[in-house]
Amino acid sequence: MSLAKKSSRIADVAATALGDRRYDEEMPEDSLNSALAAALAKIGDRWSLLVINALLDGPRRFNELVEQVRGIAPNVLSARLRHLEDDGIVIVRPYSRRPPRSDYQLSASGKELAGALQLLARWGSEQPGAGDIRHSACGTPLDVRWFCPTCARIVEEPEDTGVRLL
Repeated sequence: MSLAKKSSRIADVAATALGDRRYDEEMPEDSLNSALAAALAKIGDRWSLLVINALLDGPRRFNELVEQVRGIAPNVLSARLRHLEDDGIVIVRPYSRRPPRSDYQLSASGKELAGALQLLARWGSEQPGAGDIRHSACGTPLDVRWFCPTCARIVEEPEDTGVRLL
């Protein structure tokens, strides 16, 4: 086996062991039937959700994203933005031709992820060593609840066993 093939094989094994997913890899056929698998294929890496979260407040320029998403390398940010643009989650708008500069904003599809990010943030706040998510006006920790807009009421899981994910 050539050195290049060995290096590639080692990188693939390491990525699998670390739970990393390369963008050029296809998901297994049986996983494609899952709605969660489809979502993870678009946004399931380490940095994408943090980039999306940074864009929830409005358009950002590249350097603003580098500052707001702490720890992300510029080359990684570029790759994630390209991937998110290809998937229709981020819209890129050029604002300068020389030098070429763009700003980035969420598409309607990207903005729909706000609720999912809130749920993940709430779950993360319950983990050891994480801070609470608090209401800025009064300081009370916030709860996330299921709400039915047709019935105009909060749905409690124990009360309603008819809750279904579609």
